[in-house]
Amino acid sequence: MGLWILLEGFLLFTNALAILNEDRFLAPRGWTLATMTGPTRNSLKGQVIGLIYACQFLRLPLILLNIITIIVKLFSG
Repeated sequence: MGLWILLEGFLLFTNALAILNEDRFLAPRGWTLATMTGPTRNSLKGQVIGLIYACQFLRLPLILLNIITIIVKLFSG
């Protein structure tokens, strides 16, 4: 397993986090930023929620990374 495949895996995981819908998936499970107040924000659940929202916030760089990955895959086979 090379470094490129590992980076592709992280990119796919980040894409999966970026497309999670807050109303349909996160809110019914209590995984919104509104529910994380006070000291619970530094818990593991709070950190995961922060990671999900960071991935959703950085969608434009994700789109660019996906385009670069597709181009590299087209040329490298």
